[in-house]
Amino acid sequence: MTKVDPAHVPVIISVSQETERETLVNTLDLAEKAANKVLEGAGIVKDTIDRFTLVAVLFSHCPKDAPRILAQKLGLTNAVAENSSHGGNAPQFLVNRACEDISRGLIRSAMIVGAETTRSMRLGEPGVDFLKVSSSNLEIEKTGTTIGPTLDGMVSNAETRAGVTKPSVVYPMFENILAKKAGKDHQEQRQVIAEVMSRFTEIAEKNPHAWFKRFQTPEEIATVTESNRLIAEPYTRSMNSFPNVDQSSAILITNLEIAKKARLSDQGVFPWSGAETKEIQCSARPDIGSSPAMTLAANAALRESEISIDDVAHIDFYSCFPSAVEIAAEGLGLNLLDERAFTVTGGLPYFGGPGNNYTTHAIASMVDLIRESHGKGFISANGGFMSKHAAGIYSGEPRERGFTLADTAQEQEVIFNSALPVVQEGEGEAVVEATTVTYDRNGRPARAPIIATLVDGSRIAARASIETLKGVYGKNLIGEKVKVFGSPAEYDLV
Repeated sequence: MTKVDPAHVPVIISVSQETERETLVNTLDLAEKAANKVLEGAGIVKDTIDRFTLVAVLFSHCPKDAPRILAQKLGLTNAVAENSSHGGNAPQFLVNRACEDISRGLIRSAMIVGAETTRSMRLGEPGVDFLKVSSSNLEIEKTGTTIGPTLDGMVSNAETRAGVTKPSVVYPMFENILAKKAGKDHQEQRQVIAEVMSRFTEIAEKNPHAWFKRFQTPEEIATVTESNRLIAEPYTRSMNSFPNVDQSSAILITNLEIAKKARLSDQGVFPWSGAETKEIQCSARPDIGSSPAMTLAANAALRESEISIDDVAHIDFYSCFPSAVEIAAEGLGLNLLDERAFTVTGGLPYFGGPGNNYTTHAIASMVDLIRESHGKGFISANGGFMSKHAAGIYSGEPRERGFTLADTAQEQEVIFNSALPVVQEGEGEAVVEATTVTYDRNGRPARAPIIATLVDGSRIAARASIETLKGVYGKNLIGEKVKVFGSPAEYDLV
């Protein structure tokens, strides 16, 4: 096989991460700090940067024209400045896109930067609700030009009316399906989860950039206490992504020819392949507790690089909530206690969950690990409710074929065609397919949404009636029959 021209071989030559714990900072300044560190020592590469992308800021304040402002501050006057779409898949998607365009000779170099300063925002503006800020930032995407697949259409009207709209509600619903399949109650499932997540804290403890640099035992993670309250069954607070952080990161990608001219090729890490997929709406999925699209993206990236997951030394699964990790591992046939631990950072609950930008940190950490070990790395990232997926393979050595992006179109069409009909209203009996109970800060049940299948085979999302809410505490209703009625849809136990 003829080797690819070095001018068409993408290589990551510089990464950086910043974590601010004391001084109050704004998003642009923290992003600029990470970007400047990436540019230090870049030499001639800086003048070849044709594209500057800011990962969409989700939880903290940021001006609409932030990419242009940052590019000017960094002296990237010739670069196209752009904003990514929202979603945790965005950083890996952006790396895939940059590598594909470098491979095709469309650009020479690209920089990807992201930052969130939720801690500073909340301390500087007591009482500010970062979820409202998040909603405002999501609305900006609908009115502006963004790069990458959006979240539009990924939540049905039925789910919105039933309150199935927050990750902290939906991912526990996935978890309860996994628990039901395994024949475990909430407490037993919490113990399974805690064994996995405790290993994440081991990685976070050693990571200077992690927000919580403290090992936690499985018992600490699983036990419900005043400081580790239930958020939504079966998840305790320490099983949830932690967004209240000030973190930024940056990646600089160029081609091997430029890297050699700049004498930076020795520190390069080479993206070998990537893949991207989309999932159908939660209520429409035949098996709500799985993600064929996530599995497709992972296997397609591996297949494109002509390796198996056993050839990979380091793995980072997107870990906003435990169910995302479990479903990713299941899709690749991996044991949950695999020695690779499925994180290179410590994961979103312990490293920190800086909005859409977590995976930029994961890629930066992966680059550092590969430089030390010369092994291969696997990254997977997801956005929404396991709605959008991106995966990538990284190596310390260039690949003869260069970078390639997997073609998933045919398999993707099969996923789209599997969607079940979803209705907003219905009357009569239904079988529960997914459920959780959410709790208020005082530990009282607040809501109990379900997704259920009606007699005619269509799906519906509903919320518990006031009377039913009193009787669902501690229960996993999956597989049970309920009576659906009203508008918006409610349900009672049969």
